[in-house]
Parts: sequence; structure tokens; C-alpha cells
Amino acid sequence: MDYVLKVKLLSKNSHAPAYAHEGDAGLDLFSSVETQIQPGESALVPTGICIQLPPNTEAQIRPRSGLALKHQITVLNSPGTIDEGYRGEIGIILINHGRATFKVDVGMKIAQMVVQPVIRVKVEASEELSITTRGGKGFGSTGL
Repeated sequence: MDYVLKVKLLSKNSHAPAYAHEGDAGLDLFSSVETQIQPGESALVPTGICIQLPPNTEAQIRPRSGLALKHQITVLNSPGTIDEGYRGEIGIILINHGRATFKVDVGMKIAQMVVQPVIRVKVEASEELSITTRGGKGFGSTGL
């Protein structure tokens, strides 16, 4: 089955999302503006695109490993979620964990977008839940 991602370009600086290589899971997303992010600061960086996802899917916005390794730049709310019905401009919240000002150029790859299926569930109140070996044991309960 072919899934179609419809993309509306909002300006001459907009780039459609694109896979860099055959078999990649993530589509590269590009900045449509030039800006700077100071150390310890975050910024909403516009992509200049709106999208229409295929039915029963969501898009997850994830960091680019090269930006994280080389510049300590990551997506603040990673993974960010774009719901199927959203039609506004895609903006990426980048944070600079580094020590130097980071310059974002027009057309720079700033994040990646992975389109995933969504399973909708029926929510049901319950007095009891099934018993498991883990039970309510939380953080660190499985050891190192």
C-alpha cells in the first residue's frame, strides 16, 4: 500500500521533506529561516511547510544525530507529535545544549520526521488490573 504525505510549501525558502537515502525511516526537515540559538536557549524554527498525513498516522519529530553530536543541538520535546488533523505550519523546537551560539541557515536540515501508524483505543474505567511479575515496580526496578 502506498501512503501519500501531502506537503504545502509556504515560501520560496521552503523545502519539502525528503529521505536522504533509500531505506531511511526519517524524512529530513529543513529550516525556512536564518536564526541563532544562544547557549542554553531554545527557539521555534519554522520549516515553511504544512502537511496532510495519511489516514490513521502521526508524524514524530526527532533530533538529527549529527547536530546533537557536533553542536549539542536537539529537539526539545523529542519526539514531538504531529496529529493527523493538524494543518498548520510545522515548527521545530530546537535547544542549544552547547557552549557556543548556533547559527541556523535557510535550507539547513534541522530535524527528522518519522510517519507512524496510530492505534486508537477505547478507554475503560476498571477497579482491578491484571497481575504481572513486574507489578507497580518503577524506575530502576529491573537493575543495572
